[in-house]
Amino acid sequence: MTITTRKAAIGGLAALSAALLLAGCASAPEEGGESSGGAAASDFVPCMVSDSGGFDDKSFNQLGSEGLEKAAKELGVEPIKVQSDAETDFAPNLTNLVDQGCNVIVTVGFALSAATIESATANPEVDYTIIDDAADADFDGKADADNIKPILFDTAQAAFLAGYAAADYSKTGVVGTFGGMNFPTVSIFMDGFKQGVEYHNTEKGTAVKVLGWDGTDGLFTGGFEANDTARQTAQGLIDQNVDVLLPVGGPIYQSAAAAIKDAGRDIAMIGVDADFTVTAPDVADLMLTSILKGIDVGTYDAVLAAGNGEFDPTPFVGTLENEGVGIAPFHSFEDKVAPTLQGELDTIKAGIIDGSIPVKSYLAG
Repeated sequence: MTITTRKAAIGGLAALSAALLLAGCASAPEEGGESSGGAAASDFVPCMVSDSGGFDDKSFNQLGSEGLEKAAKELGVEPIKVQSDAETDFAPNLTNLVDQGCNVIVTVGFALSAATIESATANPEVDYTIIDDAADADFDGKADADNIKPILFDTAQAAFLAGYAAADYSKTGVVGTFGGMNFPTVSIFMDGFKQGVEYHNTEKGTAVKVLGWDGTDGLFTGGFEANDTARQTAQGLIDQNVDVLLPVGGPIYQSAAAAIKDAGRDIAMIGVDADFTVTAPDVADLMLTSILKGIDVGTYDAVLAAGNGEFDPTPFVGTLENEGVGIAPFHSFEDKVAPTLQGELDTIKAGIIDGSIPVKSYLAG
């Protein structure tokens, strides 16, 4: 990632103010509903550019693709998707889609922030939706072009629940996390996870340690690929007696799962973005839970609105309250966790929603 793109991505994320969150967020996307016609016609073209990892990453690119496909099917049109294998693909891919007459373009991931802003500014007649970034490189609290709709997720809230569950489940008293790169949309998972473990320690008198994230910095592989670096990073945590592991960064979970399977002892994993028990059944037996982001629902809602001539650039921020984030069921771990755990999580969730249990993140302060 170049310095320019990195600045735009981080700036776009950090500049979204609390006032915008409280006063400017769109209502929660709703699934279902009939197309009302509007701009939806055979010549409406919804499109998408992926980040690295591809549309079959079992995570955010795949969820975005599913949302696009669902909206396109309901509108009765054919979507166009282009995959990015490197940062240098972003701008050419966007130009390609504009040249193909796309009416709405969804860019999946904060890494596309700079390219999205540039393309949207140059093509005001095209609607843009960006996942996981506020598209606010000039730090003024709003997207840098009026035709960009940010879709963001305060995943720290859901990760808090997952961290509490991890601490409650842990037998070794050591849990761990690592990420692809130290960007806000990655570290927000790690922030919430750490806070949830600490809350368990306070409430239950435990002393569960979190390795891999200290609240500012931690373990990162330098990318979002399933490779030996990711595997060795996971192995380093396993060697320190971790028995719950949260890898944050698309396909890097595959490397973590491989290290866990070779460990010869019980280690649970926590997924991100999607319910890995459903989307990645090959690792279902390892999954304690997953931290969910409604990327598919948010994408579906934005594309459908554009297709009906009702595009709304107001940012959507997913929370526990509007069900934009959450955690997956325990599935095969249902009989392995404490029978009281789900009730405790329900109480904590209610406390986060009503504000009595604060969860800090770059989106919430």
